[in-house]
Amino acid sequence: MSTIKTLIFDFGDVFINLDKQGAMTNALELFEVDELPEELVSINTLYEQGLISTEEFIEFYTDNFPKLSKKEIIDAWNYILKDFPQHRLEFIKQLAKDKTYKLILLSNTNDLHISWIAKNVSFYEDFKACFDKFYLSHEIYLRKPNADIYEFVLGENKLNANECIFIDDTKDNTDTAAAMGLNVWHIDETKQDIVDLFTINKELF
Repeated sequence: MSTIKTLIFDFGDVFINLDKQGAMTNALELFEVDELPEELVSINTLYEQGLISTEEFIEFYTDNFPKLSKKEIIDAWNYILKDFPQHRLEFIKQLAKDKTYKLILLSNTNDLHISWIAKNVSFYEDFKACFDKFYLSHEIYLRKPNADIYEFVLGENKLNANECIFIDDTKDNTDTAAAMGLNVWHIDETKQDIVDLFTINKELF
C-alpha cells in the first residue's frame, strides 16, 4: 500500500519546457555584460517573491539599461518560456480524475511569466484546475529553496512530509525538501518526463 498521499510538482521544466541557457545567453548579449551583476540577480529574486511589482521591476531595468525599450526587457525576461507538451496536460488531468492523490503545484515564478503563459498556453486554465492547490511564489511571498515555503505548504494543507513526494528540476529545491522529510524526485528534464513519475519512482508507490 502506497504511503504517498500528496504529489507536489514544480512547473518549469516539469510541465512547461524552459530554455534557461538560451535565456541567459540572450540576456547577457542584450545587457552587454559577461555575467549578470549581483544587483540584477537580487532584483529578479525579489520580483519572483512578489516583493516588488512588475512596474518596479521593469522600471529598474529601463533605468539601468536606458537603451532598451520596455518591450525588449519583457521579451528578454519571457525568452525562457517555451512549449507545454499536451501529453503532460493529459497526465495531470488523469491524476485529477482518479483522485488518488492530493495534487499541489509549487512554483517559483512571477507575474510576467504567468501572464505570458495564460496568454500563450491555450489550456492553462484547464491545467490549473487539475490541482487542489496552486502556489506561485510571487503570490505567497515565499520562494524555493527556502525552508519556509515547504513549511507553509505542509502546514496549510496539514500534510505529513513523509507522505508527500516533491518533484523539481533544481537540486537545491529537492535538497531542502528532502532535508525536511519529504520524498523527492530531482527530475532530469533532459532525459526524463513527468509522465514517467510512477515508473521511475516505483519504490515509493
